[in-house]
Amino acid sequence: MQIIAGIDLGGTAINYTLLDLEGRFLIEGLCEHPARSVEGPDICLQQIADGLAVAVAQAGHTLGEVRAVGLDTPGPASAAGVLSARGSTNFVHPGWASFDLPGGLSTRLGLPVCYLNDGNAGALWGHFSIFGRRLATSISALVGTGLGGGVIVDGRVVTGRAGFGGELGHVLIPYRQIAGLEDAIPRCNCGRIGDLESVCSLTAIRHLLLPVFLQKYPDHELASLPIRDASKLVRGRAEAGDPLCRDIFRSQARALGLFFDQMVNTFDPDALIVGGGAIEASSTFQAWFVSEIREGMPIQREEQADIPIRIMPNGDTAGARGAALEALRLAIA
Repeated sequence: MQIIAGIDLGGTAINYTLLDLEGRFLIEGLCEHPARSVEGPDICLQQIADGLAVAVAQAGHTLGEVRAVGLDTPGPASAAGVLSARGSTNFVHPGWASFDLPGGLSTRLGLPVCYLNDGNAGALWGHFSIFGRRLATSISALVGTGLGGGVIVDGRVVTGRAGFGGELGHVLIPYRQIAGLEDAIPRCNCGRIGDLESVCSLTAIRHLLLPVFLQKYPDHELASLPIRDASKLVRGRAEAGDPLCRDIFRSQARALGLFFDQMVNTFDPDALIVGGGAIEASSTFQAWFVSEIREGMPIQREEQADIPIRIMPNGDTAGARGAALEALRLAIA
């Protein structure tokens, strides 16, 4: 039997999945191994290889059955997976500068390795979970520490000339249309003011939204905590119905509504997908969040109003699954 491996390399954990050549996943839930990226390429690549051996054995297969590997990581990196010369949060060791990550892993494993950034990989899985192998177009926004995502057209990831296709977090939005943010100055870590990530991310809660909305609720108990600590409590309290925290997540949903409106008028997609750790919550909260996204979208043409907004399934495993799907596509092409 020939199988495909998907590997999602994060800051603290590596997640693995496997699928057969028919596209059936052989691992249903999380299959994690510690990540040691802070220790540099040599140690990290060996850790990835060791974890893959464990994952394959747990699924009842052997490494000799693995035909190809799909890898995804956070950026910044080129479309081919060459890491930025400046490094990144997840690849701080100097040995990672300009490192060809899929090339290095391919040498270590003796297998072909293809690469997607984590946002694009998650978007590919979200698309596949809805449409399978049908030709369709979708836009995914993944709300986490930053704002990742991707554009899938006819089942293929749009990566662009230099790998920056689908950098949805850095699309500028008319944020002053969002109630409470009329006088705010949302600054993104990338240097832009008013892009989607500067309003819609966990980082934005700490740097922008919580300070802004605490002015509206000066006696709220979160006001007595350091912003860093208070921001970690916002999602849970929003899920429980806290008015301040609901206002914060409503602002993020309205930002997504403005963003999705631009995507609707650019791509005319078959579906809009939202996911990420920020909305890994109850189905009731997710339904409320989607309704707030819809409320944030300007009036659309009648023909566009029925585009569905879906929640990303299997969020914790989305990156590994998308990376595996890309490797399968290339393996059977």
